[in-house]
Amino acid sequence: MMDIKKNTLIRDLGNGLVLRCSNPEDAEKIFEFNALIHGDDGPDERIGQWARDLLEKPHPTFGVNDFTIVEEQSTGRIVSSLNLISQTWSYDGIPFKVGRPELVGTLPEFRNRGLVRIQMNEVHRWSLERGQLVQAITGIPNYYRMFGYEMCVDLDGSRSGFEMNLPKLPETGAGSTGMEPFDLRPASEADIPFISEVYQYASRRSLLSTVRDDAMWQLELNGRSPNSIARQIWHIIERCSDGEPVGILAHPLFSWGVACPAQMYELKAGISWAEVTPCVVRWLWNLGERVCANEGKTRSAFTFALGSDHPVYEIMRDNLPRVRKPYTWYMRVADLTSFIWHITPVLETRLENSLIPRHSGEIKINFYRDGLRLAFKDGKLVTIENWQPDSKNEGDIAFPDQVFLQALFGHRSLDELKHAYADCRWNQDEARVLVNTLFPRKVSQFMCIS
Repeated sequence: MMDIKKNTLIRDLGNGLVLRCSNPEDAEKIFEFNALIHGDDGPDERIGQWARDLLEKPHPTFGVNDFTIVEEQSTGRIVSSLNLISQTWSYDGIPFKVGRPELVGTLPEFRNRGLVRIQMNEVHRWSLERGQLVQAITGIPNYYRMFGYEMCVDLDGSRSGFEMNLPKLPETGAGSTGMEPFDLRPASEADIPFISEVYQYASRRSLLSTVRDDAMWQLELNGRSPNSIARQIWHIIERCSDGEPVGILAHPLFSWGVACPAQMYELKAGISWAEVTPCVVRWLWNLGERVCANEGKTRSAFTFALGSDHPVYEIMRDNLPRVRKPYTWYMRVADLTSFIWHITPVLETRLENSLIPRHSGEIKINFYRDGLRLAFKDGKLVTIENWQPDSKNEGDIAFPDQVFLQALFGHRSLDELKHAYADCRWNQDEARVLVNTLFPRKVSQFMCIS
């Protein structure tokens, strides 16, 4: 946890409002404000508890001053607030620092006064001071584009099956005992080395992943209040015959409609998905019955909420008929030059293993208002610099607005972007091949830190 600031005032906003940082004494007000603002049908105490935990419980990367608060001086009430959760992500194996604004909200009578913009500017400044090259946020459609973000990384997404899709437990035949071959038990802190091993192995499939150390896993297992919306229940999947741990699974405390979903399901290297998954499906089906019954609902599905692409989707493809396509993360990269320098080893490896190894030459990328120039020599990136396009030199390839971030973060291929945006264009095959090589489409499926 970061040091506590003694003076939390940032500035006077006029009209009886001040902008300040949070402090430990704000926990109850933060709880009430966020429960009210973010509840769909009245206050949602699960969201409020998540916010309060950030101030009251130890968090490896969040400090008690990391909320911004717009306060009405005459009443002391919070009228607008958000926060910044610091974390580390990985880009194809290269760690980089990320700032995650979250819990953004304003009382209805104080909206349309620019209060969120004032606070976003402040946390972007904090993020820069902390060396965070990227900011990432989840939220309502289009809104965060006004703060320099682009929707460009898969968020959530799930597939579900129903009773008719349940795999049956064999009761007869050679080697069959009529018993489940695998079982799931609650994870403990003693399991952290195994959880970390499985998580790191699984992260290789994803372009982006969150980097988690032991302190992060301790937070996930035991660091959240029982009623926090951010809390998940973690399990170890074990082989019944010998107790060998083979995988991990996490699920929320509450249902998603008519099921309780698996939000993480991963197996260690060398374990067959086809062997383990039928047992996991039956376990999820029974879990859903218990959770839904506690909420006065009827379970009618089993759900894997594992993004747009996952091994279980292939193993169970014909038995997961209901598909919910993913939404997207908003991503912001204020200094593209610095970020591309940071991920240069990935780009050079992609070149080395491509159709154009040892490539030499330059490419000018036009963002219409400004641009970048990248130069390569014998497959090495030697220059990244800002470049200004004009009517006489429009560059080699163009992306409108923040659309380049969709290519940078593997969300869409060049052909997909050209189909969606008429002003995404290139002049020659050489530019197309180079950009496709440097920034191929690659899915990111990961669980973020809250």
